[in-house]
Amino acid sequence: MNLLSCVVVVLVSLLGARAQLNLRIPPCDSLEAEEVAQVALDYLNHQHSHFYKYALNRIEHIKVVSQPNGDQTYVMELDLLETGCPVMDPTPLVNCTVRPKMLTAVEGDCDVVVKKAGGALSVTAFKCKTEESREDLCLGCPMLLPLNHTNALELVQASLATFNLRNENLTFTVVEVGRMTSQVVSGGPTYVAEYVIGESNCTADVCVDLPEGMRSYGFCSARGSPAVHQVDCHMYNPQVHEAPVNGTGSVAPSSPVVQARTAGALPNLGLGHHKLTAMHNPEQSGFLSAESVESAEVVPVVPAADPNAPVADPNAPAADPNAPVADPNAPTADPNAPTGDAVMGGVSSASPEVLKLSKREVFANVPNAMPLVPICPGRVRFF
Repeated sequence: MNLLSCVVVVLVSLLGARAQLNLRIPPCDSLEAEEVAQVALDYLNHQHSHFYKYALNRIEHIKVVSQPNGDQTYVMELDLLETGCPVMDPTPLVNCTVRPKMLTAVEGDCDVVVKKAGGALSVTAFKCKTEESREDLCLGCPMLLPLNHTNALELVQASLATFNLRNENLTFTVVEVGRMTSQVVSGGPTYVAEYVIGESNCTADVCVDLPEGMRSYGFCSARGSPAVHQVDCHMYNPQVHEAPVNGTGSVAPSSPVVQARTAGALPNLGLGHHKLTAMHNPEQSGFLSAESVESAEVVPVVPAADPNAPVADPNAPAADPNAPVADPNAPTADPNAPTGDAVMGGVSSASPEVLKLSKREVFANVPNAMPLVPICPGRVRFF
């Protein structure tokens, strides 16, 4: 190996050691993790321009990389669940109900990069995948339908006509269909449809949407069939949705909620749910490129005490009866070993053993301490 190669190897080793010292893995349920997750959730909901808001179900993983200038970068994996509140609904997220599993819950799995600079948190990149949870579906339970299902769309049009008849001075048109289901009952299938309507000016079957700021919106839920049905619509002003996010009082960029709806854009046509925005600036961060649910992290672990270790000599000087029993076969400590304990993720890096764990696994227990307590993933809020 020539001199240049040796220098490169030494530099890489030094940079790797420094990177490890700058990495923390705090508990997923810590106040720090909760604060960052809330900023990420607000941002994701603001970017999601079609239909339902999402609630945080669980913090799956978190790691923090500290920079020499004091800035910190958080890389988190969040488990989200779809609520019943449209994104244009001003109802606070804490008051939005998460859809039960038996009604085909929709889950979002997001990797998010959040930067903390000058005490302010801001999302720099994310990538998400959205899928249906069909684990608890039963015979006779409502089944999620594709958003272009013909019979269910007929219920949408028929129920909107019924609602417009109740409002002689106002006419509304469908802005976006959010969800449609069917359930087999005696007499045939019963459909349930949820959709957003917007106020329009209609003359001779030609409708023109009112300008933003003047146009009222509503969220409608219809049940039954095109011929016999019930419909209920809740009206609200979508302008309330434009709220400061990102933890700094600044509004997140590119929030085309109203624009996408008034343009009639219907994503996921033929699918049973509206997907979260899949990706945002992942190429601007080296953290997401290698981040995966199945990726592994090298985590230092304190080895558990050996329960079969031999008992110490009874003629030895008296010792603390509560102290752990020494193992005479244990290797002698290296006198040249460093004495400092560089802590990474709450566990000393001086631990004599390093195990490769997936990020869904937990730290091993400290000898003679409390039972094993996982620090990640965090608590489950719903299911």
